[in-house]
Amino acid sequence: MTKPTIWIDADACPVPVKEMIYRAADKRQVKAIFVANQLLRVPPSPFFQSIRVSSGFDEADNYIVEQLVKGDLVITADIPLAADAIKKGGLVITPRGLVYSTGNIGQALSMRNFMDELRGSGVQTGGPAGFNQADKHKFAQEFDRWLAKL
Repeated sequence: MTKPTIWIDADACPVPVKEMIYRAADKRQVKAIFVANQLLRVPPSPFFQSIRVSSGFDEADNYIVEQLVKGDLVITADIPLAADAIKKGGLVITPRGLVYSTGNIGQALSMRNFMDELRGSGVQTGGPAGFNQADKHKFAQEFDRWLAKL
């Protein structure tokens, strides 16, 4: 059986998360593909690949969804990408360690759309809190849990 691929929505992925992926994917010999709108350097390894897509809106997201197969892991904070990946049978972990599934992605999409409407009407909603040690730890836990199932 072929090991699943790790797809990383790399444009907004925090460096500490990328570093964890580099170490774990290389050690476990799991293919990790970093998809971004800009040139992205990855450490030399037969298990890492960097894909640069055009700079259009959602190009990286579309590429990931087109390429992933059932059982692959997608690492993204992008909720619509997470929803599309789940529909296609992918597993999703955010860089903050939240695991999206068929059971919670609908609610996450609804909240995202609601917040989009608020911002569109001029309400200042603020952005997410900065990435911190607790986020890094939570991601590491969920990522390790996924890797242990390989």
